[in-house]
Amino acid sequence: MNSDERGCLLDTALGIREQTELIEQLTLSPFATLSRNSLGRDRKEPPCEMRTVFQRDRDRIIHCKAFRRLKHKTQVYLAPGNDHYRTRLVHTLEVAQIARGIARALRLNEDLTEAISLGHDLGHTPFGHAGERVLDIMLASYGGFRHYEQGVRVVEKLENDGKGLNLTKEVRDGIQCHTKGPEAFTPEGRIVRIADKIAYMNHDIDDSIRAGILSENDIPAHLREILGTGGSKRINNMILNVYQNSPEGNIGMSEEFSKAFYELHDFLYRSVYKGSKAKAEEGKAEDMIEILFHYLCNHPAKVPDEYRQIMRDEGIKRAVADYIAGMSDTYAVELYKDIFIPRGWDT
Repeated sequence: MNSDERGCLLDTALGIREQTELIEQLTLSPFATLSRNSLGRDRKEPPCEMRTVFQRDRDRIIHCKAFRRLKHKTQVYLAPGNDHYRTRLVHTLEVAQIARGIARALRLNEDLTEAISLGHDLGHTPFGHAGERVLDIMLASYGGFRHYEQGVRVVEKLENDGKGLNLTKEVRDGIQCHTKGPEAFTPEGRIVRIADKIAYMNHDIDDSIRAGILSENDIPAHLREILGTGGSKRINNMILNVYQNSPEGNIGMSEEFSKAFYELHDFLYRSVYKGSKAKAEEGKAEDMIEILFHYLCNHPAKVPDEYRQIMRDEGIKRAVADYIAGMSDTYAVELYKDIFIPRGWDT
């Protein structure tokens, strides 16, 4: 940065947002997504005096209702009695921390990375992927249900009394592409995709050790040798490998490391995600979601008024799916009990 550029930053004629945008331009990688170059929002609105467009998106996500409900949504362990197991909200915060670390090291846009990270799981159902599987079947005539598509629907249509959050195209694309299908068109979105996996694989190992399902030594020795032993070391090695193997915004890992990374994922699938005692209650959760779905479709008056317009425009099944997908685990259980479990007579 030369003296003229430093002088610009001290120019009181520049507003706070403009100074931040200038700092981005002067300090970030040529491959970073600059706030001032955003593709914008569906509905035009005046710029914020203090925040860049991506900082504003981050704040809108943090303050929305769907974000707050993540604190009572399942990550892997359903309704855990121990407060130390991850919920969907804790997972989201860990993704944001890992993703921002990678973005900072690569001199990419941290604010965009953080906004995508915080919004990436807003479309998740109660009871994790168990709830998602049921809604996917229930919405077969609509093309199915996928939480990453629902996340975009949340921020575009469901939040803010049906007006949506009016987020930038870059953030919505990052939410849409954070797990499957085509990669995000920004390097920041591609960071979130890999940070999501780094986060959940390592915290699921930690939670599974706490639950007595795994021990660190159960992880195959060759994977511990390549990836590291212990969560802290393994996460550090994964982040460092991404940093060392992501030239020109092409986010990835080395071939050997990537192979071990996905072998670890397959190991977790066999040991934790499929058939372990962590998943023993999933069948009950799936039954409950299916029963609620059919009941609400047959009793549309029980669906809150905020979904009436969706019923009229897209049908009862779509409205019920939106309602159920937004529920926390605890709300879904209480609704089920209220509808189907008889209460004692109060004399």
